[in-house]
Amino acid sequence: MAQPDFDLVVAGAGGGVVGALRAAELGARVLLIDADEHFHRGNNTSMCTAMIPAPGTRWQQAAGVEDSREQFVADIMDKTHQTADATLADALAAVGAPLVTWLADSQGLEPELVREFRYPGHSADRCHTFTGRHGSHLLRHLVESARRQPNIELITPMRLIDVTSDGAQVQAAQIANPDGVVEEVSTPAVLLATNGYGANRDLVRTWMPEIADAHYHGGQYSLGDALRIGEALGGKTAFLDAYQGHAALSSRTQTLVGWATVLHGGIIVNSQGHRFAPESIGYSEFAALLAQQPGSTGWIVIDEHIADLCSVFEDFRTVAENGGVVSADSIEELAAKTSLPVDTLTDQVQTASRAASGAAPDPQGRNDSRHPLAPPYRAIQVMPALFHTQGGLVVDGSARVLDADDEPLRGLYASGGAAMGISGHGAAGYLAGNGLIAALGLAFLAAEDVASTLPT
Repeated sequence: MAQPDFDLVVAGAGGGVVGALRAAELGARVLLIDADEHFHRGNNTSMCTAMIPAPGTRWQQAAGVEDSREQFVADIMDKTHQTADATLADALAAVGAPLVTWLADSQGLEPELVREFRYPGHSADRCHTFTGRHGSHLLRHLVESARRQPNIELITPMRLIDVTSDGAQVQAAQIANPDGVVEEVSTPAVLLATNGYGANRDLVRTWMPEIADAHYHGGQYSLGDALRIGEALGGKTAFLDAYQGHAALSSRTQTLVGWATVLHGGIIVNSQGHRFAPESIGYSEFAALLAQQPGSTGWIVIDEHIADLCSVFEDFRTVAENGGVVSADSIEELAAKTSLPVDTLTDQVQTASRAASGAAPDPQGRNDSRHPLAPPYRAIQVMPALFHTQGGLVVDGSARVLDADDEPLRGLYASGGAAMGISGHGAAGYLAGNGLIAALGLAFLAAEDVASTLPT
């Protein structure tokens, strides 16, 4: 039998870079493609806060954090009201520590365990991040590593058009350049890492109408290619109504403000100055609630102390440097600068501060421990956004795409938004980091499975 052109074709150079690097490290010859010439700054991996939830790492142990694979799975199941796929949740909880360790020891990255706040739903400090707490730095480092890896051929812009199979095994990948010229490369394995369908407005309106009119803050090539290709080969899908929303995108800069503003004690008011939901429920489900408010916009109100705490995030600094943060010495001045009703804003800030200090119940039912707001104040106008979809092709614990009988389609893998996630249905089940652990973790698992099939 003739040797294939490549042992693995990876379509999608976001989280897919991890799959390419790991497979190449284990001896596979890899073709890595992406439809976006500027993928290193235009895909969801590059836009995220680079938070990888991973239990049982040496960074947790050094910090004295008690956590376990079972505890992470329990958190996932609790957040999704027991609707997430438990098998996939367990596989991703298990791969977290090996993945973060590999990023450090093999790829030369230095993880940082986030300790100063905890995202809603996580019962332990398990989110690991990197320089600037921004995905662009993580991705740039990995792409540079891929360019140096002799077993990887990286070609962009190049889009995966189709995958062919003889019914028992993947045979080839059809790829096209921007001029529409199609080339077929032989390969026994394809990793679909093309993200979900957030850029396909028709599909979004079909599956998640409550967020369909919100700003889409994700890769422009997230059009549902993996769904089309995988379903044509007999793959089944699940959780297509699941997504990560975000309620903290700057209206001025269309840059992520970051939910740390809220976790440290910030509140969110609508365009009429009223709080309308407990901010502690999480940024994903809060996005749909913000979308229902007058003008589909609101303001995050914080103070100088919280702004200083959030300055460790590159995104927050970008918003501030571009005029997205309003500063005021008093609530009256803040109301004037934001055009919010002064009496309403005063009442909402003072009431929330009394609740934060324990002097009174929170009228919205917020029950987290937080910092009471105090002058001088800051405010950032925000709008709801869809970041990425969380449903896709059904995969097993090795990232293999499954058919209607739960049998793997040999040689076909999916990761990230191309695969079903672990967020259950809708937006409420999203835990911070669910997207990145599915993108990097499933790619890592796929690479190891591909490597196990290589001829010795």
